[in-house]
Order: sequence, then C-alpha cells, then structure tokens
Amino acid sequence: MDTWVSFVTEVGFPIAVTFYLLHRIEGKLNDLIESIHSLPDRMN
Repeated sequence: MDTWVSFVTEVGFPIAVTFYLLHRIEGKLNDLIESIHSLPDRMN
C-alpha cells in the first residue's frame, strides 16, 4: 500500500499539473488560430 501512495504522489501530481496547463493553453491557442484566420479580413 505504501508503494502505491508514493507512486501516486510522485507521478500523479505532475500528470495533473500537465493536464491543467494543457487545458489552459488549448483555449489560448484556439483564440490565436481564430485571430490568424480573421487577419486577412481585417487587413482589407
């Protein structure tokens, strides 16, 4: 049981932080892609 607890604390936390950061970056990347696609319309 102690090995599972140490495994979850050592590996689980970095995985959770990674998924959280990827989720935040995904939204910002979608905004960036939309602004790049609308750039030619704004230039006209």
